[in-house]
Amino acid sequence: MVLSSSGRGVGRRRVLGLALGAGVAPALAAAPAGAAAPATTARSPEPSAEPGPLGRRVAEVAAAQTGVPYAWGGGDRLGAGLGFCDEENGCLNGKCLGESTVGFDCSGLSLYCWYRASGGAVELAHYTVAQYHRSAAVARADLLPGDLLFFSRPDAPLHHVGIYAGGGAMIHAEHTGTLVARLEGVLEIPRWAGEFAGARRPSALG
Repeated sequence: MVLSSSGRGVGRRRVLGLALGAGVAPALAAAPAGAAAPATTARSPEPSAEPGPLGRRVAEVAAAQTGVPYAWGGGDRLGAGLGFCDEENGCLNGKCLGESTVGFDCSGLSLYCWYRASGGAVELAHYTVAQYHRSAAVARADLLPGDLLFFSRPDAPLHHVGIYAGGGAMIHAEHTGTLVARLEGVLEIPRWAGEFAGARRPSALG
């Protein structure tokens, strides 16, 4: 049975969804299986210049988080944070781990790494869909360290984001019960390659 943290976690996640994903989630839900990039009426930002040192710093910050526990809803611009549980997430074997774990979920990790590496110039939302739509598209052949890799399934559009570490590797916070980890050859692994929805590159605010 999934436990709720007195409704606080549920309310926070729902507010995030309504505030940051309004107008895009319905389109994502209707996306066909295998779609490379979910459709949206919002105009994507223009690709930024190659991040160079910034992207490498993002990847370095991400690498420094390896071994930190996964916490559903955990992490912000200051670092790892206490997570929570809702009806579907944050639990393992019927026990709520989220509300007692300080760590990152996937979007919490990416927002922290970009904020820390950029000195606060890039502040991403703590919501995978918003991170996708507020970053510029990057072709797979043009991937650079620090780029964000997004994954989607028909039943869970844009359900995951990881940080490209270079050399075909990704650093990510996968799910409750795991630690932030580096995954080699991520786009050569059938599971991840089949769910790959595209890469995006955040840019500095200005």
